[in-house]
Amino acid sequence: MFSNNDEAVINKKLPKELLLRIFSFLDVVTLCRCAQVSRAWNVLALDGSNWQRIDLFDFQRDIEGRVVENISKRCGGFLRKLSLRGCLGVGDNALRTFAQNCRNIEVLNLNGCTKITDATCTSLSKFCSKLRHLDLASCTSITNLSLKALSEGCPLLEQLNISWCDQVTKDGIQALVRGCSGLKALFLKGCTQLEDEALKYIGAHCPELVTLNLQTCLQITDDGLITICRGCHKLQSLCASGCSNITDAILNALGQNCPRLRILEVARCSQLTDVGFTTLARNCHELEKMDLEECVQITDSTLIQLSIHCPRLQVLSLSHCELITDDGIRHLGNGACAHDRLEVIELDNCPLITDASLEHLKSCHSLERIELYDCQQITRAGIKRLRTHLPNIKVHAYFAPVTPPPSVGGSRQRFCRCCIIL
Repeated sequence: MFSNNDEAVINKKLPKELLLRIFSFLDVVTLCRCAQVSRAWNVLALDGSNWQRIDLFDFQRDIEGRVVENISKRCGGFLRKLSLRGCLGVGDNALRTFAQNCRNIEVLNLNGCTKITDATCTSLSKFCSKLRHLDLASCTSITNLSLKALSEGCPLLEQLNISWCDQVTKDGIQALVRGCSGLKALFLKGCTQLEDEALKYIGAHCPELVTLNLQTCLQITDDGLITICRGCHKLQSLCASGCSNITDAILNALGQNCPRLRILEVARCSQLTDVGFTTLARNCHELEKMDLEECVQITDSTLIQLSIHCPRLQVLSLSHCELITDDGIRHLGNGACAHDRLEVIELDNCPLITDASLEHLKSCHSLERIELYDCQQITRAGIKRLRTHLPNIKVHAYFAPVTPPPSVGGSRQRFCRCCIIL
C-alpha cells in the first residue's frame, strides 16, 4: 500500500532529473524501501537508470532464476554490472533471459553459481558483446566450449576468472586467447589439466596481460612460464603457488622480462633459491607483495637483496623458511622499505628467529601485523617490547605445548604456552 505522499514538498520542489540523481547513490535495499513510500517514488526508485550496478551476494539464498529474469526486464540496457556470486538457484534459462535483455552488461560475476553450464556462455557470446569482466570461478560444469563461445562473441573481454573449472584444457585456452587478445587478467587457479602448452598460447597472444593466477596448476613447469615472461612484459602480478616443478629459471625470466612486477606468490615452490631471488630483486624494484612460504632453500641472502633493491615492499611471507635468522630480519629492518612501507611480515615456523628480530623491526613504523606462530624462541617479553614502539601492531603468536623435566615424584605435567593475539 502506498501512502498519500505524492504531493510532498520534495516532489514539487525538485525536478525529476535531480531526484533520479539522488536515488542513483542508493543501494539495492534502500531503493526497494523508497519504492514503497509513494507512487511517485516507486516510479523513481525502479527507474532503470538507478540499477546500473547490482550486487545480490547478500541475498544469495533467496535469489532464484525468476528474480534475475525480472531484474533484467526492469533494467534492460541500463545494467552495466551484476554480481550473482553464490546464487546457487540461478541457472542457464534465467541467464539466457538476462543476456537477451541486458546487452550492455560489462561486468558479470557468476562465482559459485554451480547450476550454470556452457549454455550460459553461449548466451553471453550471442547477446553481450560489450562484456569486459566475467567471473566463472567454481562453475565446475564449464568446459572448453564456453571459452570458444566467449572468444567468438566477447572480443572486448579483459578479465576472466575460471578458477576451479577443472574441465578446461589447453584447447579451451587456445580458443580463448585467439579471440580475446586484449586480456589483462586471467585467473586459472585449480585448473589442474592445464599444461605448458596452454601458457605458450597465452604468451603468444596476450601482450596486455597484467595479472595471472596459476595456483595449484601442478603440471606447469619452467618452459610454460618462461614463455609467459617473454610474451607478457606488462605482467604485474603472478601467482604460481603450489607449482612445485618451477625453478630459479622462472625468477631469472621474470627479472629479465617483467620489470613492472609488483606481486609474486610462489608458496610451496621448494626448488627456488637465493640465486633466483637475487636476480629478481635486482631487476624488479616495484615489488610490493611476496609470498615465499615454504620456499625452504632461501636464506638471509634473499632478505639482504630485497632490503637493498625493493623499496616498495609492503607484504612479505616467509613462513616455514627455516633457514631465515635474526640477521636477515636485521637487514630487512634497516632496508629501504622498512620505515614507511612494510606493513605485514609472516614468520610462522621460522625456528631460528628470536626476540632480536623483533628489536630489528621496531623502526618499521608502518608495520600493522606480524605472524609468529610456532617461533619457539620468541617470548612474551619480546612481543611486549615491540608493542611499546608499535602500539597498534597486531601480533599473532602460538607457543606450542612444552614438557618440563620430571617432577621430584617422577610424574610429568604438560604446560601449554598459549596463543597471543595482541
